[in-house]
Amino acid sequence: MNNIEKRLATLKPTEEPDALLEFDFVDTGYGKNHIRLLYIKRDGPTHYIKELEVNTRLTLDSKKDYLVGDNSDIVATDSQKNTVYILAKQHGVKSPEEFGLLLTSHFLSKYPRVMKAKVCIEELPWERMCSDGKPHNHAFICTPKSTRFSSVTFQRGALPEIESGLKGLRVIKTTQSAFEHFIRDEFATLPDLHERIFSTVVYAKWNYASTQGVDYDLAWNTVRDCILDAFAGPPDVGVFSPSVQNTLYLAQKRVLEKIPQMSHIETALPNKHYTAIDFSSFNSMSKNIPNDEVFLPTEHPAGNIRAVLGRKNLLPQFFPVTPMQSKL
Repeated sequence: MNNIEKRLATLKPTEEPDALLEFDFVDTGYGKNHIRLLYIKRDGPTHYIKELEVNTRLTLDSKKDYLVGDNSDIVATDSQKNTVYILAKQHGVKSPEEFGLLLTSHFLSKYPRVMKAKVCIEELPWERMCSDGKPHNHAFICTPKSTRFSSVTFQRGALPEIESGLKGLRVIKTTQSAFEHFIRDEFATLPDLHERIFSTVVYAKWNYASTQGVDYDLAWNTVRDCILDAFAGPPDVGVFSPSVQNTLYLAQKRVLEKIPQMSHIETALPNKHYTAIDFSSFNSMSKNIPNDEVFLPTEHPAGNIRAVLGRKNLLPQFFPVTPMQSKL
């Protein structure tokens, strides 16, 4: 047994041997994942629902639970789970962002040894059913057009960081898209495409520089609508897309113009390819059907286009420039 091992063997549970170790923690955290709940607000005959899946993570100001097995400052993950249910019961659930703020604020105010609380939430996409053209009072249908998510990180002594997002928003348009005039060299085999199918599965997340006056539900719907508008354009004529990159930028620009509290938005648009079926072996059965086409959906490999667009006056705050970057 070496000197460090001997010292560790004699430590009391409340002692921390940080100075004796050759290593240090970069990050720690623990919590409960996949906490599912359905919240129902009964406002007379009209009911409202929110179904969430919540992940919690707490970081303490001490590492003694890791180093010597002292659990005296730990908020058990089962207690974190119970907290989610109790606060939902006491305060209700309006939006994932507001519920995340409620939970992180509770953990910091209730437990003085908690230095950072992070809560990640996904919301199931329930929509009110309509019957005979009228909204139903208490019946809903799950419409998984996209998934809403949120992450709130609250560190003691700092302002909360709120991130919102959407994922799984799959879209396709059958014309008004091209990809031409890219680099032609010995590696290039793709021809110029002046007419192609444009399909993607949208992933977007964004952060707020200020939460003053933010309606999180309205903001989320605004982001989704801006992305769809930039992708599709007017219903009768559409909008031309010279590249996925350009469509992505126009959507992000529109979002930042409409939501002044937002600092930046990250968007990823992976290509979903559709390849025309070769009917040359079946000319007798296909040559007289010029306007009906059949394509083969292909998943991989696939291009992936991503960008983060932010306000210039806020970029240093959210994306600090390192000395190396400043020389580039």
